[in-house]
Amino acid sequence: MLELLLLFLCLPCMAQRVVTVNTDCRLQTVEGWGISLCWWAKEAGTWPEEDVNQLVDWLVSPEGLNYNVFRYNIPGGDDPKHRNCKPDHMKGMKGLRAAMKGFKEDENSPYDWNADEAQIRILRKIVSRCQHYGKRAIIEAFANTPPWWMTVSGCCAGADSPTATNLHPDYYDDYAQYLVDVCQHFRDAEGIEFHSLAPFNEPNTDYWHKGGTQEGCGFLPADQVRFLNDYLAPRLARSCLKTVISASDETNEKKSLETWSVYEEDAAALESVAQWNTHSYGYSPVKSEQSRSQCRTALGNKVRARGKTLWMSETGGGGRGIMGNLGVAKTLFDDMRYLQPSVWCDWQYVDSGNQWCLITCSGNVDGYRPPFKRNKNYFVRAQVTRNITPGYVVVETSDDSVLAAISPDGKTLVVCLLNRSADDERICLNVQGFGRGAMKVKSATVTSRSQNMEELQCDDAKDIVVRGRSIVTIVCSLTP
Repeated sequence: MLELLLLFLCLPCMAQRVVTVNTDCRLQTVEGWGISLCWWAKEAGTWPEEDVNQLVDWLVSPEGLNYNVFRYNIPGGDDPKHRNCKPDHMKGMKGLRAAMKGFKEDENSPYDWNADEAQIRILRKIVSRCQHYGKRAIIEAFANTPPWWMTVSGCCAGADSPTATNLHPDYYDDYAQYLVDVCQHFRDAEGIEFHSLAPFNEPNTDYWHKGGTQEGCGFLPADQVRFLNDYLAPRLARSCLKTVISASDETNEKKSLETWSVYEEDAAALESVAQWNTHSYGYSPVKSEQSRSQCRTALGNKVRARGKTLWMSETGGGGRGIMGNLGVAKTLFDDMRYLQPSVWCDWQYVDSGNQWCLITCSGNVDGYRPPFKRNKNYFVRAQVTRNITPGYVVVETSDDSVLAAISPDGKTLVVCLLNRSADDERICLNVQGFGRGAMKVKSATVTSRSQNMEELQCDDAKDIVVRGRSIVTIVCSLTP
């Protein structure tokens, strides 16, 4: 008897905590999960048909990522004669995949609607496969820059000064017309009417400079407001398109709050914008700044108070191994908890690494190509997106490492649990808010360093073992 007692005392003590899930405290309704087509679709669109079919099916199928929101990159296009910057100046870091060919070579050229055929091929395939699975693809068009001849620098990578607006004052109306023309072409020639149009990308930053490694355009907030009020909104209204304006796609919530404050001072600007987009890349606050959770909460509250739709339209991470993958999952959890967007989007789908993308393929900056495979990021993301589907409502939890959502009919609860520590953890779910009914575990899956959405034995939601450095999803039926 003494030996048994000593054995018990020597067993490692597994951390245990109770997490409360309140199904009565409902937050945002999930409209969808998504990804940008920039820049992977430009390359993958040249691949053999069977490879394209596989990539798209992994992206949109219910057994894949189950994504339904896609951001088409309207190309700006550099000067093909390279009069203002060096040829192939994007090759050094992002690769030639980031060098987009515009729909017009110069101001006096006709539109060449075949210039972006590869990306459009992927877009067509996405729309078709979504229809096959009985769902509608929500497509946003976004532009990183105006065409080269509309810029001050003559280069689509940015201005001479990285903090300056690079759209030339004489071309505000031309840029608005270019964006509307592209939207009308897709509606009329492709049968694709964009849900929204985003004319700026991380505009209030110092990222974009002449001769840089990707398309980008500085756009000061006051200039954004003038462009929307005086040019884009009137032209879009006259076009008879159903497309709405989204802005301003700043790099993170802090920058987004800064830009929002400028828009908020102009009633016409806020009237023009139906949807507010923000990115969710990291930053390092100092003591005088708000924390990230406070920034997310403040931005979300301001946008919703004005009746605007809110998207987290781009993010990614450059960590290492499973910790990097779970780090982006934590960003997702925090965004859904504090910012509360209706749509959450990834940045890159296909790349050669395993952090900034969901599909790993071979190649280098000169070009990416098959073979390809789903990486750990893919399965970490699928733990959430396969199970919390459009129409689900995010509900309050007592822990920021837990994301929970309830089905529209209130009969299914999905709980995603994230454990970034090295040690296993025992979780007890305290689910409140559905009367005195019963809760039964229907399924459970886990992704860890050695597992990819493997089935997990879990009969009781009050006793869930979450392995160290893993993400677990529990799907429960609720009976009132």
